[in-house]
Amino acid sequence: MEKISVAGTTDSNDCQITIRRQEGTTIEVESIVKEFFGDHIEKLIEKKLKELKIANVKIKVIDKGAYDFTIISRLMTALKRLELI
Repeated sequence: MEKISVAGTTDSNDCQITIRRQEGTTIEVESIVKEFFGDHIEKLIEKKLKELKIANVKIKVIDKGAYDFTIISRLMTALKRLELI
C-alpha cells in the first residue's frame, strides 16, 4: 500500500503539501501566484530536500500565497509524517 503524507491547508496565506515516494524527484506547484513565485517555491523546496539529502519523492504544493517559512514548515511536517526525517 502506498503511503502518502499531507500537511497544511488550502486556506488563504497557507499551502498544502502532499508527498509520496517514487523513483526520481518531482515537484509540482499549483499556486494563485505561480506566474510570479512558482519557480521560487520550487527552488525553495529543492534546496531544502538537498540539505536533508532526500530524493525519490513526488511533492505537490497547492499554494494560496504562503510565506517561505510556512512552505518549509509544511514540507518538514509532511516529510516527518512520511518518516523521511
